[in-house]
Amino acid sequence: MSRPNFAEFVAFEDSRCIARGSMAAVALQVKAAMDARPLARFMVFNASTSDIMDFDHRGTPEEVLARLPALASTPAPECDPAEGQMGLGEDKPLVHAGPGRPKLGVVAREVTLLPRHWAWLSSQPGGASVAIRKLVEQARRESLDTDLRRMSQEAAYKFMSAMAGSLEGFEEAARALFAADPVRFDAMISTWPQDIQMHLQQLAQPALASAEKQLKLESSRV
Repeated sequence: MSRPNFAEFVAFEDSRCIARGSMAAVALQVKAAMDARPLARFMVFNASTSDIMDFDHRGTPEEVLARLPALASTPAPECDPAEGQMGLGEDKPLVHAGPGRPKLGVVAREVTLLPRHWAWLSSQPGGASVAIRKLVEQARRESLDTDLRRMSQEAAYKFMSAMAGSLEGFEEAARALFAADPVRFDAMISTWPQDIQMHLQQLAQPALASAEKQLKLESSRV
């Protein structure tokens, strides 16, 4: 069994990255920095999604840790070695009261289809449930690159908006991000503070790499 992959967080003081790691570790480092430099601007992000995290830094370190949200100890989505990507790994069992086989991760929920759909599903080997699961898995695999590209773009744009919205080239960089133009994107952020650049490039890399992969695939078909 693989070890839990706990969510990672990253903290910035103005434009400088001052901490990266678990919520608890980052919160304590940010508290120390806040106590030393209360007029500085601090922001803490989920390192994968760029969601902004807020916490109360008053009191002792123990009191700060006791007030942290439950997300601090929630495992992040694991990386599926077969797919090589984070966030779209193997399914985990769902806790569900009602029909199904919850211990195996099988959950019964209502599906509404036309009679011809039910007729086709019932004729498939293994019956309707097996056929539906196969169709869903096929759709997941086919949309993997698209989903990763979208999540990467969303996370990068959220971080850009929070940390670089007033910097020169922001609008052009955003256009390049959503156009998946890595050359233009790197050029537009080249004058930004180094720590912002580095984290932003990490966030945007899946989207930009996916676009390059697609372009190479299309050119090979010509």
